[in-house]
Amino acid sequence: MRWGIRKNHYLCSRQQPSQKEHSKKLRLWQNRYNFLCMLDEKDIFQRSELLLGQEAMERIAQKRVIIFGVGGVGSWCAESLVRSGIKHLTIVDSDSVCASNINRQLMATTETVGQVKVDVLRERLLTINPSAEITAIHEFFTAETAERFHLDSYDYIIDAIDSLKDKALLILMACETKATFFASMGAALKLDPTRIKIAEFWKIQGDPLARALRKIYKREGQYPSRKFLCIYSDEPIEPQGEGKGSLVHITAIFGFMLAGLVIQNESRVFLKD
Repeated sequence: MRWGIRKNHYLCSRQQPSQKEHSKKLRLWQNRYNFLCMLDEKDIFQRSELLLGQEAMERIAQKRVIIFGVGGVGSWCAESLVRSGIKHLTIVDSDSVCASNINRQLMATTETVGQVKVDVLRERLLTINPSAEITAIHEFFTAETAERFHLDSYDYIIDAIDSLKDKALLILMACETKATFFASMGAALKLDPTRIKIAEFWKIQGDPLARALRKIYKREGQYPSRKFLCIYSDEPIEPQGEGKGSLVHITAIFGFMLAGLVIQNESRVFLKD
């Protein structure tokens, strides 16, 4: 019933506006444009600079970051990075927004269902910092497409994808680059945010996804060439239905913690103990 009302309301709102309404909208857009022209990045990141300092903010703004997967984890990571001063961000995902994404993904709303995720997220991120360079790539990361992403051109690579096979490959390839690499393990089937942790990949305990990845590497005799930090939870929960349910207060924390690793890594040399 509610969806019917919403749909009718939407159809009504698409009717041709009157001349008076059109003029009012033009004035509003002009005012917004004038306001944006007056905005300075100093204003946007004032509170960040008070904490981190000018040198750290300048360093953060220069870094190039790529995020693979902008779902329940990656979308919040992207938002946090841009709000923290990252200006060169590439977001990669092959999906479009569907209704089941709304409970946990940043850009998923009843207004964006059916739209390409990376495009919707890019639009939102540019409203936070219009001068940021946000590149949206609507594509899978697979063995066939991997070389197109030029991983060596980034300072940070962040893995937030679900596909086990592709995740295993991304980890191997990212570890071969000079980029700093962080990965998210499984955020589904979790309820307690206090069980979320950071650990080196081979030291993770109680996470089925990390266990499955290690099993692949041992079976194939091919291992990541270096250590890397991961976000994970060791909370054991049995699903109440088919599939793997997830909640935004968990997935968002995973994403924020990934972003936090980037910001901490870039700012720690400027902060006093």
